[in-house]
Amino acid sequence: MATMHSYTKYENRVVPGLRQNLNKSESPEDVRNFFAHAARELLDSVMEGVTQIGYEDIALLPGSDPPYVLSDRLTGLEAFKSVWNSSDLAQVLARIAEPAVRRYKYLQKNLERTEAKIRM
Repeated sequence: MATMHSYTKYENRVVPGLRQNLNKSESPEDVRNFFAHAARELLDSVMEGVTQIGYEDIALLPGSDPPYVLSDRLTGLEAFKSVWNSSDLAQVLARIAEPAVRRYKYLQKNLERTEAKIRM
């Protein structure tokens, strides 16, 4: 059986900052940006400088499963594939995406209400 690596310690480092930023977010776009920043920070820690992780390499996709998407560039890297297939990284990213998706949906709903009130 292959050895599985756990990256929850990196998750625990980024979650407080993400939570704080999500609480400050004012629009769904803010939520997307804060998630991308936290996920990039997490992936940078996991990859330990083996590759550059850009903001375009991960995006929040509320309503999909998993609630994020990784770029083809990133998923095509052998170093990343190795880490991805031998760890809990997919679950860690899903867990940090959960509060971002909830906040996104909340702000999206309230954005629609606000726009409806403005039109009246």
